Order: sequence, then C-alpha cells, then structure tokens
Amino acid sequence: MRYVGATVLIWISLSAGASARDIFVNNVAGDDRFTGAAAATQGAKIGPCRTIARALELAAKGDRIMLAATDEPYRESITLQAGRHSGFGDRPFEIVGGGATLLGAAPVPDAAWQHVGREVFRFAPPRKSSQLLFLDGKPADRVPVGPADLNLPDLQPRQWCLFQGDLYFRTEPGRMPDSYPLEYCDLPVGITLYEVRQVVIRDLIVQGFQRDGINAHDSVFDAWLKSVTCRGNARSGISVGGASRVLISECLLGGNGEAQLRSEGHSHTRVVNSRLLDNTAPAIQSQGGSVQVEQGQADAPK
Repeated sequence: MRYVGATVLIWISLSAGASARDIFVNNVAGDDRFTGAAAATQGAKIGPCRTIARALELAAKGDRIMLAATDEPYRESITLQAGRHSGFGDRPFEIVGGGATLLGAAPVPDAAWQHVGREVFRFAPPRKSSQLLFLDGKPADRVPVGPADLNLPDLQPRQWCLFQGDLYFRTEPGRMPDSYPLEYCDLPVGITLYEVRQVVIRDLIVQGFQRDGINAHDSVFDAWLKSVTCRGNARSGISVGGASRVLISECLLGGNGEAQLRSEGHSHTRVVNSRLLDNTAPAIQSQGGSVQVEQGQADAPK
C-alpha cells in the first residue's frame, strides 16, 4: 500500500508538471477563439488569445501567461483567484508583461461635459469615490479639495479638481473640453489577487485605474511583483490587505492619487530595490499590516 501511495503521489506530481504551459496573448493579432498555444497564428485556431481575461479562463495551475507588448494597451480589469491561478513546487503561476501596458483609463465622452461658468466644465464619472483626470496621457494639474470644502476652488486654465464626486476642468479661453485629449479612470482595479499562492507578475505597466493598479485583496501568499510600474491610479499603485504576503522588487510606484503603496489588515509587504515616489501622494499609507523597505537581493518569497 505504501508503494501504491507513493506511485500515486509521483504520478500526480508529474501530471501537474506536465500540464504547466505557456499561454500567449496579443491584443492586436490575437483572437479569443484561439487556443493561446502559440505567439503567432498557425491556423486551425492555434495562435494567441486577444485578451488576458480569455487566457485566464484557459489557464491551469502553474501556467504562464505571456503578453505581447503591442502599440495598443490592454484595456482590461482582471482577477486571479484560487488554485487554478496559483503555482506549485518550483513552478509559479506567472503573468509576463514584456513591457506591455494594462490601462484602465478611457476618453471622457464629448457630450458628457456640462458648462458651469466661465471656462469651467463638469463631468460626472460613473465611479466617484476616487478619480483622476488625464491630459495627453498624463495626470493633469490637480487642485486639491478637502472633505470640508463647500465651494469649488478657483481653477486656472488646464487645471482640474474632484469636487463632490464630479470632475471639474477649466479650459483655456476660447476652447471647449472636447478639444483636449482628456481621459478618466474607467475600470476599477487593474489586477485583483484573491486566495492565490506562488504568483509572479513581472515586466508590466499598470495605470489609469479608478482604485488600485494591483490589489492583493486577501489570502495571497508567496506573491512576487517584479519590475512592475504602477502609475496614475486614483487610489494607490499597489494595495495589500487581509492576511496577504507580497514581495515587491525593482518596481516603480508614482503618480497615484492617494498612496503609492497601501497596506491594511494583517498583511505583510516586503519592498526591495524599488522606488516609491511621494510626488502626488504619500509613498506608503498604512491602515494596518506591515511594510518592510530594504535594499539588497530579492530572493523569491518563501
């Protein structure tokens, strides 16, 4: 019986290792009817998926999702959850960005602007708790408004504010808002991690989301965010909560609305050889949990 038991365990281990594969995604040349088994189309539905969401539907434990860095950003909000999006042994579940951008921002519809006076216009976004306004793909010049402020601040041309849940923007004399390339945070969270283990996300830019670029919501263990840039997200670049354990290495967090790194619950976050800018918000905002910042070698999380 011991021999049979050992044989079964070995067979399970080998089967799991054999099932691990690469799934390719290309948001320009791909097709969600393809298998994701190849980086380029090879006929008979063999080729890259078009969306990361489809790749996650096809993925199994220990798989690796390979993104093509095209001229177009991936406009998706994705979730990694439970065992099928976890790793095993020395094979983590990976998302390899290859320098691609995951984008949550969308153009403000021209007809959505309402004139309120002088050159000031108002836009009511569908998600109001946290927001940013982008001009030419970068966060526009923001005038802060406190929760106790009852009056709209005096905006200068090309400045904006978030007042009572709405976005206010002042144009230059003689111009209308639709003459500017203005965007707002449309999608809620770039990547949500929930109840996953042994996950690696690397070489990816995550920007323009209404809450967080990456949110390790709860029960995320042995997660490694490596060479990731999280910028221009309305709440935080990265949020780690619950009982999660996350390693952040060689990452850049900046230009986010309320914090670059947010910690809560009973989480623990280790930050190694990374830049957390305080240009738009505090580098670290702690509402519980612990954050350890250090220089040195970032070994894989244990």
